[in-house]
Amino acid sequence: MRTFFYSLVCFISVFSAQGQSYPISEATQISILTMGPGADLAEQFGHSAFRIKDPVNGIDLIYNYGVFDYNAPNFYTNFAKGKLLYALGVNRFERFKNSYKSQGRWMKEQVLDLDKDETLAVASYLQNNAKPENKGYLYDFFFDNCATKMRDVLQLSLGDKLTYHNTYVTEHRTFRKLIRSRLNTNTWGSLGIDIALGSVIDRTATTTEHQFLPDYVYDAAKVATIAHNGKSAPLVLKDKEILKETKAAIGSAFFTSPLFFFGILALLILYATFKDYKSQSRSRFLDFALLLITGLTGIFLLLLWVATDHTATANNYNLLWAFPLNAILAFVALKKTPPSWFSRYLFLLLVFFTLLVLHWITGVQVFAPAFIPLFIALVIRYVYVWRFLK
Repeated sequence: MRTFFYSLVCFISVFSAQGQSYPISEATQISILTMGPGADLAEQFGHSAFRIKDPVNGIDLIYNYGVFDYNAPNFYTNFAKGKLLYALGVNRFERFKNSYKSQGRWMKEQVLDLDKDETLAVASYLQNNAKPENKGYLYDFFFDNCATKMRDVLQLSLGDKLTYHNTYVTEHRTFRKLIRSRLNTNTWGSLGIDIALGSVIDRTATTTEHQFLPDYVYDAAKVATIAHNGKSAPLVLKDKEILKETKAAIGSAFFTSPLFFFGILALLILYATFKDYKSQSRSRFLDFALLLITGLTGIFLLLLWVATDHTATANNYNLLWAFPLNAILAFVALKKTPPSWFSRYLFLLLVFFTLLVLHWITGVQVFAPAFIPLFIALVIRYVYVWRFLK
């Protein structure tokens, strides 16, 4: 929902009206802008912003909640901790439009049917929110982002006059399914999301919660109504296309995809296991590498769960295959004759895999499909080593 290029441009060249109040005429229109996906992972969910256009006073501004500063103190530390500070930025419409045009991304505008008082209420809220002391907010991908701000600002400014109707969601999905609907599942970005985010995103999103994606903000506005003099009218007065999509379709090369990579890795593990079976031996360095890598992965996931403020990394059952203790016991696997309890530990890992499958089948947590070859290879390897040591 944000791009490095656009965020940098916005941060450096934010219009001088930011943080200032200015008069608006009766000709002022407020719009919701919805932008299509870009090439990078962070861009593939689209983007949303407000537009305030007053032809009488020569005002045409974008209020964009997707601005952040890479040079802010402790940026990367705060990002890792889930305390990333975003801000409301104000920019000229033409500059904003041209940045998306250069990327070949589409842009749609929904002009809102607001009377003078309602227009003033929304504009005043945005002007006040853009002040230096008010513009910052703690970003949350699902519950407080550039898209959800569209809904929240309108609800806070218009109150009970505004009504969102639930018809814009025809099929309720989990948060993970909503993410996957915007991504190719067999990509490294999608794989990273499936590893890092826990079972909390496998619950079905409410109708309102679907609006963490810009497309649903657009759809929700289409069917929303506003009360004027006791009568209900559509919120959107006019819907128009500002930019057409001109970028080439994003392709995905199978031979560099996660499924291909883990498929080859799984074949290598199975081949080594077959050779061990034929020679009645055990490749200790293979077992060491598998346990060390899965263990270090598990430590990272555990830290994301318990040591950060990220709401979506909790209850992550990827720890069933990436068990943190593996990183320590990998050194036990290096021994030619490990202690007798080590075989029982391998049996425990097999139990964990059984639980993983049950979690997957019951929908408690959905795992990355690209990991299926690796999971099969790990189970076969653990079974072989467990039996061998016994």
